[in-house]
Amino acid sequence: MLKESKEITALLHLIDDPDEYVYNTVSEKIMSLGRPIIPNLETLWEQSLDPAAQDRIESLIHRLQFRDLESAFEQWAENPFDLVEGCLLVGKYTYPDLDAAGTRLQLEKMRRNVWLELNSFLTPMEQVNVMNSIVFNYYKHRGTELDYEMPDQFLLHKTIESKKGNAISNGLLYMILSQRLDVPIKALNIPRQFIMGYFNPEKDELHTEEHSSANIKFYIDGLSGQMYSQKDLENYFKRISVPPLDSFYRPMDNKETIGFLLAEYGKCYAAPELRYKRDEIMKLFMIVTK
Repeated sequence: MLKESKEITALLHLIDDPDEYVYNTVSEKIMSLGRPIIPNLETLWEQSLDPAAQDRIESLIHRLQFRDLESAFEQWAENPFDLVEGCLLVGKYTYPDLDAAGTRLQLEKMRRNVWLELNSFLTPMEQVNVMNSIVFNYYKHRGTELDYEMPDQFLLHKTIESKKGNAISNGLLYMILSQRLDVPIKALNIPRQFIMGYFNPEKDELHTEEHSSANIKFYIDGLSGQMYSQKDLENYFKRISVPPLDSFYRPMDNKETIGFLLAEYGKCYAAPELRYKRDEIMKLFMIVTK
């Protein structure tokens, strides 16, 4: 919180000024003060009895938080090595004060529980069975159908908190654990699904002349951890009448994965009165994918 001064007191007092020119001038000055002014605005909101003034205060707080979030996404996109950070930044759009440290602690506990059950003698399928056992049996995590009216189920921290998520958030949890355990599971750009591939670590996916699917031992459904064969995936493409393009079998990197998450999360705000949220989320998408 910024220490009260005559200038700050005057600015806060003018937030409810009916003159739009005065309000615009005041709001720009408040924006220039940055995030430290937010606690002052929150206190003012609590003290205000005017719904219109409260709406203005909420708008200012959101603008300040979103500007910081844009900057955080720009920094992450320059060095997108931490998939967890990317997921948490998406969550901060709606929950700017989310407990990032608590989420990371829960992820570390899950990683350790899986690690205790893994060993170098396990086959790839046995490794996935261990992960499934820990995530879905020990932690009793469950999957829910993709529902764009349930935006929380796209967010990693909410998925961990509630122990339920859709195929995308469950898949992200799965990928994060895999990355931290050096298990070569990566997201694929499969149409209408969030499917991961268990990549053959003995093959160089960038220099092989074979079809990209030759790099993948089998496929994993992000919703439940169920494993599928190459034949299963080919049958899926036939069922939806989509040709199995080589690009579908190439792993998405962290930026592409978070871009995909933002695009899907934005679909939760298609209603006209929420369209501004979708537009803001697409701004974040453009930052990540440019």
